[in-house]
Amino acid sequence: MVYRIHFTVQDLARTRVAETAMPLHELELAARALQSRNQPARFDAWRHRARAQLSAQARMALALIPAVGSSPNFLSPTESGTAGELLEQVCGTPRERIRADMLETAQHRPSLPAWTRHLADDATLLAELCTGLSHLHATLLAPHWAQFTEHLAVDRTLRLQHVLSGGVEQLLTLANPRWMRWNPPVLEIRMVNGADRDLHLEGQGLLLLPSMFGTRAIVTDGRPVSVSYPAFQNQHPNEITAHASMPGYGRSSSVSTLLGRTRTVVLSVIAEHQGCSTKELADRAAIAAASASEHATVLREAGLIRSLRHRNSVLHSLTPLGRALLNTSGELSTERLPGRRRV
Repeated sequence: MVYRIHFTVQDLARTRVAETAMPLHELELAARALQSRNQPARFDAWRHRARAQLSAQARMALALIPAVGSSPNFLSPTESGTAGELLEQVCGTPRERIRADMLETAQHRPSLPAWTRHLADDATLLAELCTGLSHLHATLLAPHWAQFTEHLAVDRTLRLQHVLSGGVEQLLTLANPRWMRWNPPVLEIRMVNGADRDLHLEGQGLLLLPSMFGTRAIVTDGRPVSVSYPAFQNQHPNEITAHASMPGYGRSSSVSTLLGRTRTVVLSVIAEHQGCSTKELADRAAIAAASASEHATVLREAGLIRSLRHRNSVLHSLTPLGRALLNTSGELSTERLPGRRRV
């Protein structure tokens, strides 16, 4: 079944990629991934650890967010902000909004728990649900949030490159080709829940939300309409939960060798050009591509950068440890480092 999103010229002009991660929207996708059996190599270790830590309130929240199917919109606002700020917003949702969202959800999921019928009128029940959402966030997202925001920043850089090279058409074509197909002027999204409908954006544009836990395309019918897609679908399956003890991971003895002149230039270039490819890194640092790759490998093993593969390119971004090292050492920007040469 297909969800068809219709664009006008105004909609194309207003289509964009989210500037920052949306914590509660990402929490919804993480909750769905937790209950799914998809992508075992990528998620199963994380699933095993998370399930062992779930509180009764967290399981209560999961009852409203299935692996596949409708969930109440008020639980996962597609807005930026801290998780705490957005959780307060959820707890303060007007009763009328809760009642309307629950009625709509029940139309698609008749087997909802009986307690959900009283959610709009029982403040204690709503407070318990919000506690469950907070527990879910602490278990599923908080330990990995710094790593995820770095990945999403690099993915956003990649999408902006698509816009620069091929416009919005290329952005929509390449964002999620497994689940989304651009058939101008309609974006067709394959749905696993049986939904088959047409949605007209009416000049509001589309907001694309890169996600670390999204395994397909999720449509949120708000204003603007948003569609999430899996960020870095070609990354190694273990990247999703590697280095969970952020920041700092495992500091190796390599760190003591990093402040050599050329390697400092490489690290500074990555800091100033997050998401740059190895070729771009070599050009900006004025070194050979093989040398850039070698230096990037050492920096990555030391936990100072992260490298993600996208098709035929490897994109590099700074980690919190790398940023802290540059900040504390007072390194000069690459623009002021004299006498660079190819090595």
